[in-house]
Amino acid sequence: MPVLATNRKAHYLYQILKKYEAGIQLEGWEVKSIRQRRISIKDSYVKLVGKELYLINAHIAAYQKTREESVKTRRSRKLLVKKNTILYLKGELARKGLTIAPLTVYTKRSLIKLEIALVKGKKGFEKRRKERKDSIRRQAEIDVKEALTPAS
Repeated sequence: MPVLATNRKAHYLYQILKKYEAGIQLEGWEVKSIRQRRISIKDSYVKLVGKELYLINAHIAAYQKTREESVKTRRSRKLLVKKNTILYLKGELARKGLTIAPLTVYTKRSLIKLEIALVKGKKGFEKRRKERKDSIRRQAEIDVKEALTPAS
């Protein structure tokens, strides 16, 4: 499962509750461009419209051999998810503070898949607490490495 793009910002901003796999409805040039890792989902989000999910604001760079006038790099793309999953997500989104965020784009066999997640926004103090824990863990790893390294 080679990962083609990730949304690191999502892990920082949101608490991930449940993950799902979704297909993406793409044009031919988009598939070729994604396989070259020319996709960014950093500022994108998933929106529920009626009974369908859409990936909004994902940037797929134009494939080199495509006509420029026919290319829309930031168009909305339909996500292919089972009907039961969409109905479940619709019910969960009715709860306060929940949303759907894209996490990673990857290939599965010959298909391009998007990992989406039901997420809850983190508060400022939760982000600071995680940063503090990470810096303490990093410092401990450095200290252990220095203690194990023989002095010259």
